[in-house]
Amino acid sequence: MSADSKYLAQIGLVNPKSPTNVGGIMRAAGCYQADAVLYTGKRYELAARNGNAQYNTDTKRAGQHIPLQAVESLLAAKADDVKLVCVDLVVGAISLPEFVHPDKALYVFGPEDGTIGQEIIDNADAVVYVPTVGCMNLAASVNVLLYDRLAKLGGLDANDELIKRSRDTNNRVKVKS
Repeated sequence: MSADSKYLAQIGLVNPKSPTNVGGIMRAAGCYQADAVLYTGKRYELAARNGNAQYNTDTKRAGQHIPLQAVESLLAAKADDVKLVCVDLVVGAISLPEFVHPDKALYVFGPEDGTIGQEIIDNADAVVYVPTVGCMNLAASVNVLLYDRLAKLGGLDANDELIKRSRDTNNRVKVKS
């Protein structure tokens, strides 16, 4: 799903604090073909200054071809033809299994230690939650959402060639024929 197709998936992070989570999100963005990761706040930048820890979890180096961009406001950064979808445990939200993904979306996630602000929720085209017992890690939530989007909208030919391109270099195992 690239920006030049009819599909667009951007991830918006509200003031993330953990370079490890942002690195995991960048890896997810690469695996599930997201187009960009935007973030607000200063906590991530401050934490990341102590080294490039986010790339320890971005083992596929998605950050080399997917923009990771600081923005002042996620609402202002959203293009007019893109739907704003908040993903959080918010009363009244729609369950992810029931959600129909828009072709073009900015998916907004709250910080590891908080939630998405009311102003963003009030401007959302949809508010979605992942049904779990307890809350998931931020990067895990992004992985689940992007997998659900790709599974429902398509975009990858699921076959042995995809497996060969995607697996670790030390993995040469195959199913017994």
